[in-house]
Amino acid sequence: MITIDEMQTVLDELAEELPEVFFNELNGGIVLLPEYKESEYSQKNDLYTLGEYHHGGAMGNYIKIYYGSFERIFGHLSDEGMKKELRHTLRHEFRHHLEALAGEDALEVEDEIYIRDYLNTRTPIKGRRRGPLYRLFKNRDESD
Repeated sequence: MITIDEMQTVLDELAEELPEVFFNELNGGIVLLPEYKESEYSQKNDLYTLGEYHHGGAMGNYIKIYYGSFERIFGHLSDEGMKKELRHTLRHEFRHHLEALAGEDALEVEDEIYIRDYLNTRTPIKGRRRGPLYRLFKNRDESD
């Protein structure tokens, strides 16, 4: 597992891959938090939030990334595997940002469908992933 400082470095590198225009009106930037966040929809301590986009309010527009959630779910991955998962989550959150600026909500709808499916699933799929949420199962695949 990479340290939080190493993850911050990787996160900065991944942010530099994105076009500058993506950062328009992202006045709060990208914040890496040390804690994990269990999803409010989690039924058996098995659904974690990896990242969140916040739009408006006193803090403006910003992206949160939860180091602790990555550690719990992907701590077994190589550095490259972790970078891949972090890239996926960061881009997902940027899509929320860009859609919010455009007045769109397609990704919000996709996320809602994922949560609805999670709540209705009786036979879980191992390591099921959707955007910033990740469903964790005890017998997860230990490979990248």
